[in-house]
Amino acid sequence: MRDLINELYQEQTLSKANLISLLLHINDEEREYLYEKAYSVRYEHYKNSVYVRGLIEFSNYCKNDCTYCGISIHNKELTRYHMTPEEVIKTAEIGYSLGFRTFVMQGGEDTSFTDDKFAAIISSIKTQFPETAVTLSIGERSKESYQKLYDAGADRFLIRHETINKKLYEKLHPKMSYENRIKSLFDLKDIGFQVGTGFMVGVPGQEIEDIANDLLFIKELNPHMIGIGPFIPHKNTPLRDESAGSAELTYTLIAILRLMLPTSLIPSTTSLATLKAENRYKGFRVGANVVMPNLTPYDYKKSYQLYDGKKITDTESYEALEQLKKECLDAGFYIDMARGDYKNWRRK
Repeated sequence: MRDLINELYQEQTLSKANLISLLLHINDEEREYLYEKAYSVRYEHYKNSVYVRGLIEFSNYCKNDCTYCGISIHNKELTRYHMTPEEVIKTAEIGYSLGFRTFVMQGGEDTSFTDDKFAAIISSIKTQFPETAVTLSIGERSKESYQKLYDAGADRFLIRHETINKKLYEKLHPKMSYENRIKSLFDLKDIGFQVGTGFMVGVPGQEIEDIANDLLFIKELNPHMIGIGPFIPHKNTPLRDESAGSAELTYTLIAILRLMLPTSLIPSTTSLATLKAENRYKGFRVGANVVMPNLTPYDYKKSYQLYDGKKITDTESYEALEQLKKECLDAGFYIDMARGDYKNWRRK
């Protein structure tokens, strides 16, 4: 396996057969070698810095019925909310005062948030704080809608493809279009966004071959950001009784992706930290270089539960940020509060 790891390090890709072989047969010693290689590439481009994004979960309404998601339309046990535009902007103002220079607006596909509403929020944030970046994670929209949001000042867009296996995608996402999900990613790149994609690790029905295909799709797309994390079941979904995905496999995939796309922006996700708090910092040691602390007001974020066990505290944003800085330093990393754009990206 070391030969395959060295090939991946040198060529930044492997064949599908070799990716499958690596994922199936890597042992603990070889896995540590992979992590060392991934860390060396991370260090070459980013040293020991970790970019910070301020997460604003603006709504837990969603029109979709994804079978793994705790905010799907058929979860009747959930207290629903929409933040007002004024609340979103106020949250960004608080984040800015703490030093955040990137804000991530994340929510379900809430039809009450029109293009005009989003554009007004984005424009307000960018007018008040022109040196900040705005990232959107708001699901599938038309290319015309994406263009309007980009023209309003949005810089980045996250929309995970979830799986490149069409049959599995359709099973996990009833009544949604696999083709439209893939089209959305290429539309966003064509417009000029910094684009993020990714997938869940260990979602029921996923095979190692699917993961290899996911890796090769990401290499083909060449996104600026890559978000992967373990599947974690939610008690009010059809997948409630399934087992969570593997943290170790997630680390392995982060490391592989760091070698495949050396300058990509890869978060150590909340789902990793949900399985075990220290997982977040191991994520940095295997190639991740982004973290997204939650700025959402407590009364809202406690109702934004995509999966069970998500850590929610009523800690003030300042206190949470200071704790994150301390924990990162203890793990050998330091927080970088800059915008943290993808290298050489320029707005069209």
